[in-house]
Amino acid sequence: MSKRCQWCGSDPLYVQYHDEEWGVPVWDDARIFEFLILEGAQAGLSWITILKKREGYRALFDNFDANKVARYSDAKLEKILLDARIVRNRLKVFGARKNARAFLAVQEEYGSFSDYIWRFVDGQPIQNRWKSLAEVPATSPESDTLSKDLKKRGFTFVGSTIMYAHMQAMGMVNDHTTDCFRYRECRKLA
Repeated sequence: MSKRCQWCGSDPLYVQYHDEEWGVPVWDDARIFEFLILEGAQAGLSWITILKKREGYRALFDNFDANKVARYSDAKLEKILLDARIVRNRLKVFGARKNARAFLAVQEEYGSFSDYIWRFVDGQPIQNRWKSLAEVPATSPESDTLSKDLKKRGFTFVGSTIMYAHMQAMGMVNDHTTDCFRYRECRKLA
């Protein structure tokens, strides 16, 4: 059996996420937007909670189409809030629309959100060499800078800790521990 990062546990959904997605570089704007909304929804909750609700988010938020989400009316967001397939937090649900609008503004300015966000790590994943979960930080200078810039642009639920988790999820940072079988695999993707 392959050794995995300690945080992964044994839940099949978590294992699949760890083995196939976490730490893999994402350049596609639609996927980046999905991670941005899901990371914001996760604030104060466990990631497994969000993974279990991911399909609900995909269904209710038009498969994370930022153009559609940006145009949601208050009435549509109120209806979404009634659906137990997502985290029913008013600030987070309404924040998705706010973030979609800010996301589209960044796309317009930079040509793609990917071009914008990857510049915070000079276009290459940061390759950390953590031996244990205890060494992995909750934030970094890059996540601090990214968070401040996103807030300035009108995004919400983008604190430095959330942005560091976002960077880990979309492979801007390889934080698999060195004893994890995915560490070397993700390192080769850079």
